[in-house]
Amino acid sequence: MSTETDESAALAPIAERAAAPAAVTVPTAGNLTWRPATREDVPVWLALRNLIARADAEPYVETAEEIEEIFDGAWRDMTRDSLLGFDADGTLVAWGYVASPPGDVTLVRAFTWGGVHPDRRREGIGRELLAWSIGRARQMLAESGKDVPARIAVFAEDNSPADKARLYERAGMQVRRYYSDLARPLAGPDAAPVPEVALSGSLRLAPWSEAFDEAARLAHNDAFRDHWGSQPQTREQWAERAGFAPQWSFLVVDDAPDVDALLASPDTDPETAAALRAGEPLVVGYELAGHYPEDFAVRGYSFGYTDILGARRAYRGRKAALAALAAGMRAFAADGMEYAALDVDTANPSGAHGLYASLGYTKTTGSRMLSIEL
Repeated sequence: MSTETDESAALAPIAERAAAPAAVTVPTAGNLTWRPATREDVPVWLALRNLIARADAEPYVETAEEIEEIFDGAWRDMTRDSLLGFDADGTLVAWGYVASPPGDVTLVRAFTWGGVHPDRRREGIGRELLAWSIGRARQMLAESGKDVPARIAVFAEDNSPADKARLYERAGMQVRRYYSDLARPLAGPDAAPVPEVALSGSLRLAPWSEAFDEAARLAHNDAFRDHWGSQPQTREQWAERAGFAPQWSFLVVDDAPDVDALLASPDTDPETAAALRAGEPLVVGYELAGHYPEDFAVRGYSFGYTDILGARRAYRGRKAALAALAAGMRAFAADGMEYAALDVDTANPSGAHGLYASLGYTKTTGSRMLSIEL
């Protein structure tokens, strides 16, 4: 288990640790006009984000659906959590956005994102925009009222411009975690066979369906409870899944769980316990996939992407996650995808790296998370 909960007992209140400014300072560099983002800005915001992605050789592009989804969550306040900078001609030059997931329990986090048009870099815009983002993040953490360890974080690709890494480091952010994006061919001489996975006892592989989605959320929260930096997802967070491919997603269900044993276990969380008492289905493993055709040209091949994969801790060792993953890989191949892809925390405690290597996955790109720990 993480030590974050143990550490919270010795921490000062979050309102004190966050050191939140009474008001965030809007950038002045670059002589830009700043205002919050609105849904009507999605087209120009998308265009700028993808222009930056191309300039920085990022291994993906954004979609309008992904940006529009940001405006759907009632837990966000985009009037305070976003900032767009326009030049005198009304062209979007820079953007910033901060989010604090509502489901955080033992660690409260605020994530920052942003970017500056490549032609307007080295004017101080990025530095001041990051300062605004960190200030807003501090406000979010203070307002959460959650007296637990806190984190202000940003993600960066390993091949990001060196100036970006220095910008984060000068702001007091340090590298805390590394991630690898993996892929494996699904056909051809280099493709390892997809394993046939037999499930034992009352475990059953099933295609994803809306009827099992809440049970899958509960399984995910249990599976990732001992993963570094992970926190439970609320129903609203779970519903945000731009690019979700239900036809490529699979679940493993226990049709006859030992309810008494699970209820007696201290590892069974309250939401799962309530679902068991109500006779709800028990998902014990899952593979939820995404379809991102806009990225095919960037990567140079078509692929199906496993967004999240896991198994309940009480069911580890029973191949539930492997069975779901293999089913997803077969579905990718059946639809003509050339590769299967996913990403993994390099220090994943479940031995995922070894599993993926045995299935023929190899690293294609990498990223890292930098943070200020409070």
